[in-house]
Amino acid sequence: MLLLDIKNLTVEIDTSTGWVKALDKVSLHLKKGEISALVGESGSGKSLIVRTIVGAIPDRWRITADRMTWKGQDLLSMSAQQRRKIIRNEMSVVFQNANHSLDPTASLGQQLRESVPANQLEEVSFWQRKALRTDIIVKYLHKVGIKDHQQCMRAYPHQVPDDICQKVMLAMALVSKPELLIADDPTMGMEITSKVQILRLLTKLNQTQNLSILFIGHDLSAIANMATHMTVLYSGQTVESGKIGWLHKRPLHPYTKALLDSAPSFRKDLAPKSTLSSLDGTIPTLQHLPIGCRLGPRCPRAQKECVKTPKMRHISSHFYSCHFPLNRGGK
Repeated sequence: MLLLDIKNLTVEIDTSTGWVKALDKVSLHLKKGEISALVGESGSGKSLIVRTIVGAIPDRWRITADRMTWKGQDLLSMSAQQRRKIIRNEMSVVFQNANHSLDPTASLGQQLRESVPANQLEEVSFWQRKALRTDIIVKYLHKVGIKDHQQCMRAYPHQVPDDICQKVMLAMALVSKPELLIADDPTMGMEITSKVQILRLLTKLNQTQNLSILFIGHDLSAIANMATHMTVLYSGQTVESGKIGWLHKRPLHPYTKALLDSAPSFRKDLAPKSTLSSLDGTIPTLQHLPIGCRLGPRCPRAQKECVKTPKMRHISSHFYSCHFPLNRGGK
């Protein structure tokens, strides 16, 4: 069953120099029970996709798509109230910079209690609901690795480290028992032990509760160990998507290959202390986007034809957008 289905999503932002396409015909699909990853360097538009899905972007921006549905329901035609109901009951999000997403005027305990859905409290009398709320949030705090739950619940966001805020946000996202968890770099800033614990928890929830996960991040090693499908984004455009095994063994887009080559865990032939490969240049700003393929100015395979935007092609379920793909004899 297809849960999230996005085809040719375009987001245009009104700037001082005119309208610019922050996202340009991005496609993304997620099936029930699947762990899918969205990768790309900073500034590629990953977090913007998340905010577009949940409706957390300004009304003045232009959003168009051939299709943007949740379980067959058109997200773009929904009212804000309908969208909030879905986010509340069926879909949860963990944003980057959790300490900025939490309310600084309320304790973590207050915010956690508010995140417990009312339908989980219906079986008890109203005077027992406060204790039940506490039991539920303590259980989820322990799941995400917070042992001293009492101190955590008394604290305010500015009084705890960033990694604790991130864990609290994850507990708040999981407490509603969503069908889809969108995790925008959920282990950012965590030390390795906590990071491994969180990744194992997400994998276990996927296996035992059939939780679908859209995992967004930069850690290709972690993504390869938990996800089955990966979509590669560059400067607001989808450049390649498919099963992780295929993309790892036979990447077709030069940017995908550059990402994989920059990760030491994917380079078995890499000698100790050797220099990692990287693309020259930097990701373009929205005000200075190149025409055609946005990777063109940095691409080692760029030719004259790259001033035209490449069409999305596919080999079986492996999609790529490149005039001169790798491993295809130049065509």
